[in-house]
Amino acid sequence: MLSLRICGKVACEHWAMFQFTERALTRLPELVRAAVERCAAEVPYYRTISKELLDGDVSSAFAAAIRLHTQTLSEDRALNATELAVITDWSARRAADGLPLDAALAAYMVGTTACWDLLTADATPEEMRRYGAHTLRYLASVIPAVALAHLHEQQQIEGQRRDQRSRLVLALLVGEPASELAAQCGVRLAPAYLVLLLHLGPGPGDSRQTVRHVQTALDAHQRTDVLATLTAEGGTVLLPADSDGHAMDALPDLVTQVAAATARPVTASVSAAPDHAGIPAALAEAKQVADLVARLNRPPGLYRLEDVLLEYQLARPGRALTGLAAKLDPLDSRPDLLATVESFVRHGHNRSHASAELRVHRNTLDYRLTKVAKMTGIDLTRPEGLRLLDAAVTARALAR
Repeated sequence: MLSLRICGKVACEHWAMFQFTERALTRLPELVRAAVERCAAEVPYYRTISKELLDGDVSSAFAAAIRLHTQTLSEDRALNATELAVITDWSARRAADGLPLDAALAAYMVGTTACWDLLTADATPEEMRRYGAHTLRYLASVIPAVALAHLHEQQQIEGQRRDQRSRLVLALLVGEPASELAAQCGVRLAPAYLVLLLHLGPGPGDSRQTVRHVQTALDAHQRTDVLATLTAEGGTVLLPADSDGHAMDALPDLVTQVAAATARPVTASVSAAPDHAGIPAALAEAKQVADLVARLNRPPGLYRLEDVLLEYQLARPGRALTGLAAKLDPLDSRPDLLATVESFVRHGHNRSHASAELRVHRNTLDYRLTKVAKMTGIDLTRPEGLRLLDAAVTARALAR
């Protein structure tokens, strides 16, 4: 007898919900209109949509969602895999069309609230309870599916955007036509560019984090998306140039910002291209400067060709470079004297600074320099002798 009563009660409840869902389907046009109007009033993105689109594709999408919600309520079940796949596909297409994730999620919540207000106005407490419980179960399935679809689509779009921008940077660097690629990327090309090469020293952070920090620092400095190809070790950056030189003057500050953002020492070289055709030559010059700075073991910072003019010229292959480097060959058996000469030159012939770096007495330094003069034949008491020593140390470093 008890089981019959329970079965009868369950049957009555199912019949009541069947009647509730039938009323809902009968009022489908009214529910769709209420949901769309409330979204247009409360969700900022939907305020930008034309009335024709709201009455067309948007209303059709809302009708499908409300129908599915009602169907699963009538059958007292959760969404199945096929239905979730349809929602996921639809959400991905809307994301590709430009619908923001926050607007998509808000539309589900606002639309559901509009339907709730209409359908519960004349519902019984039991109908409201079951309708509310099912709505929560429905949204618990839909919201994650919508969010994942949008995020996946955004990742694909961002990946395509990065690939397009990388192709654009490469085209500019090798001197290929770039106007069409720039249009596809939505980039307005500058008439002239500074080609900046960045080299990051060792430090904390994984590769993706480092690249993100560098790009963020570049974008913040320029206040726009900067064209760059970056890795965890550095990369190539194209910065718009200006006729008054302000862009070049601001580069030391930019290098400092990148170093601060990555917590890593940054060495940079830069060259200016007067137009797009000059970018490959500017890149080649910046690479030569970067190579010189690395071979000479210069400290982190920003370097231009003007900063290494002598070294650049000395680096040209030939008998002069070989001859200059050979001036110090007599010291090969005396590493202490070689270290003394390098420190003496590095500190601009300042004997006090050199002796402090070497941790020797000033008299010891003088004795070593006298020994260097005798072994090499370079007169360190004359200006031309000091210039020759400087050139020999540089040539030896370049010849390694």
